[in-house]
Amino acid sequence: MPPQEFLVRVQHGITGGFAPPTPNAIHQLTRSGDSPNSLFIQSMVRPDGTPSLQEHPPKEFPIGDPSHGSHSLVDELHAILKDIPTEQPPGIEDIYGLDTSIMWASEDLEWMNGGPSGCGHGTSDVQPTEEQKAKFKRAVEIVTQLAQLEN
Repeated sequence: MPPQEFLVRVQHGITGGFAPPTPNAIHQLTRSGDSPNSLFIQSMVRPDGTPSLQEHPPKEFPIGDPSHGSHSLVDELHAILKDIPTEQPPGIEDIYGLDTSIMWASEDLEWMNGGPSGCGHGTSDVQPTEEQKAKFKRAVEIVTQLAQLEN
């Protein structure tokens, strides 16, 4: 069961170098104690050929609505992130190779890959297995699916 309160932030475009990374999209999903029956979704996407992210209108969904399965998807995402590693030290390497970071914050779990300023080109002390890479890919798919829900 997903926590009553959580924040998930996904950023596509985390690999930088000398300059910081240029994100292609940022999606944020929130469930707050003030509205535990709702899932709030905010997205910003950078259209191809443009220099900056453009904000999309925020969305709100009942988290228990079986028509879109958000409750079970969030539950699956939470379970995946509890089970997979992050790079060490933070931000040294994109260990999952998807140029994507996920940040999860809840009472029972704080998880973040990619570091707050994106990833460099070093080598992490921790390397995921192929199974863990597949789980991370599934986690990205879940957030993408939730971000694309329509009212």
